[in-house]
Amino acid sequence: MRGLTGEGSAGTRGSIQAVGTAGAVFAALALLAAGCGTGGTGARDEGPAHTDSVAGAAAATPSAAPSKTPDTVNAVKLVKDDPKVSPEVKRELKPCVADEYPVDVSYGKLTGGSADDVVVNVLTCGDAVGVGSYVYRGQDGSYKNVFKAEEPPVYAEIDRGDLVVTKQVYDKGDPVSSPSGENVITYRWTSGRFAEKYRTHNDYGKVTGDSASPAPAG
Repeated sequence: MRGLTGEGSAGTRGSIQAVGTAGAVFAALALLAAGCGTGGTGARDEGPAHTDSVAGAAAATPSAAPSKTPDTVNAVKLVKDDPKVSPEVKRELKPCVADEYPVDVSYGKLTGGSADDVVVNVLTCGDAVGVGSYVYRGQDGSYKNVFKAEEPPVYAEIDRGDLVVTKQVYDKGDPVSSPSGENVITYRWTSGRFAEKYRTHNDYGKVTGDSASPAPAG
């Protein structure tokens, strides 16, 4: 089940990028002529209300050594012990099955610190609706809450060094499963805090009408 993690571990989000060389093309053609083929797929989990994207990948040469795996955190304990997290979100943070909690966790560089920052999304068990998104900054061996969004449905992720928060929008009468659109807000770490840089609104099911604009100054 997507979004579930044990209390003592944390999942990571990632993407697989296709890699190839001219030699790989010739090798693939030779295999095709012989009636054989190789291939692979990788999926990126985009969170609630997002469609998983799948890209083909073919390895032609030995890959470089993988980057160092970040030190994982106990995301469940981190959220439960955080005084900035609302009691409502803490009540939602309970096991869905056995000791599996509805938490998505990702690691990356957001605040310019020496350690990876941690993004935690708390979801509901039944329909995986995001009820709280948080960013924790590693500081002197501990983690400090430097961002929170608790207006569901909400989901946060790391995109090329920026924090991107998606908030679904409901018109009157919309069921929980069918929002009318979404606001996508991009934040950047500036002067010791996250400042809004861009805001995009998408209307679901409409070809036109989307808008994107920079955040207001100030």
